[in-house]
Amino acid sequence: MPLAALWGDGTTSSSDGQQFHAGGRGAAIGDINARSGNEPGVAFYTHVSDRYDPFASRVIAATAGEAPYVLDGLLYHQTGLTIEEHYTDTGGASDHVFGLMPFFGYRFAPRLRDIKERRLHLLPGQESGPLLGGMTAEPIALGHVAAHWDELLRFATSIRTGTVTASAMLRRLSAYPRQNGLALALRELGRLERSIFMLDWLRDIDLRRRTQAGLNKGEARNALARALFFNQLGELRDRRFENQTYL
Repeated sequence: MPLAALWGDGTTSSSDGQQFHAGGRGAAIGDINARSGNEPGVAFYTHVSDRYDPFASRVIAATAGEAPYVLDGLLYHQTGLTIEEHYTDTGGASDHVFGLMPFFGYRFAPRLRDIKERRLHLLPGQESGPLLGGMTAEPIALGHVAAHWDELLRFATSIRTGTVTASAMLRRLSAYPRQNGLALALRELGRLERSIFMLDWLRDIDLRRRTQAGLNKGEARNALARALFFNQLGELRDRRFENQTYL
């Protein structure tokens, strides 16, 4: 609708998880999340465009990490949106997500809570200089990335074509031992992308403002969902998928 263009051009989005308690007989379906309290429940991970439009939502366990599901909403939403830049909080960011985003043409701009504690990873042979001397760690293993580049391309192609979902593969890679070549190559690529993003974040105030504004729109949507409780009080009462969609 033309009025929606007043809020944004539809090219940016944000995603965040929101927990809902499990009540009644369905209480046993929920996991207890220490961050959200000791009452059982599940989380809804929702993608919201810059026009306040929720275009993708998925039910996940309350204890599940949010990062693997960021790409699912961007790739499989089946709407006419053309997202270029995406925002999350710290829970939605990981080196694997940073590494995958460029394969699909998205700019990833998370608000990293612990950015001052993270380290930059330079290319082999690069000097950090006196300004960044205390912020660098081991260099990127470019040789390892090059050796597994074809595997990375096949991995991204499988996700793009829908052969596998991004969340399923990212959960599997994060569970692999450190010796897995593909997981390490994607991590190294993600470290490079994250280092570039961190430098942009430190010097670009407009990027920080855009990220905060995008996340605020997602928070506004979550606040609306909380305010509209009635009848079952926003609690999951049984295991059926219909109950989740009605909520």
